Amino acid sequence: MRSPLRAVATLAAAAALVTGCSSGDDWSRPHPEPSPVGTLGRGFVDPSASLAPEATATPRPGSWTGVHPSEDYRVVLLTTGDDRPTKALVTAVEGWAEEEGVDLRTVVADTPHDYIPSISKAMEMRPDLIVSAGNDLIDPLAMVTPNHLSQPFLVVGAELAEPTDNVTAVDWSGASFRGEGLGASSAYDPDSFTAERCAAAIRAGVAAVLNDLTGIVIWLDKV
Repeated sequence: MRSPLRAVATLAAAAALVTGCSSGDDWSRPHPEPSPVGTLGRGFVDPSASLAPEATATPRPGSWTGVHPSEDYRVVLLTTGDDRPTKALVTAVEGWAEEEGVDLRTVVADTPHDYIPSISKAMEMRPDLIVSAGNDLIDPLAMVTPNHLSQPFLVVGAELAEPTDNVTAVDWSGASFRGEGLGASSAYDPDSFTAERCAAAIRAGVAAVLNDLTGIVIWLDKV
């Protein structure tokens, strides 16, 4: 899969659908650095654990609910696929953004030829965070993200096999897709993408990013 993706990366334009919600402010204007509003609850991470990139943290259920993004948090939802798990993740991200007053915009990659151009499009918008939903984006993200370490990414419902410090993931045993041509894990379970778990995934992931707990996998077998 790597070679076709490199060829796609040479494309000059993306056939991506870009939509927006919230205030519609001009993102080209600078704004304050995002920060967490509220604090992580006890048990979100083990304070004695080493959380280097690729480490896994298993937070206590609900330990992320006290953290909210600061005003004018700019997020791009990068997504592909119309399968039920992806739709559940997208719905959860949109619901979270509405509840939190997040300025959310969406980039949809319709075909494999759109994957890398769509990632580029999302980065060109210069958001505070890019949230990825859809297994087919994992390998393209693995190619692109190490070269753009200043751009934070959050992958929900999957993870990169070798994430850099700018890529945080939220996963669980029924999800656990890691790309690299391996396909879905034998434990993959579309029914595990419940509304409750998907909502917990975006909130726990953003709480981690806002608190600089990045490059790790947040494991949510219990929500």
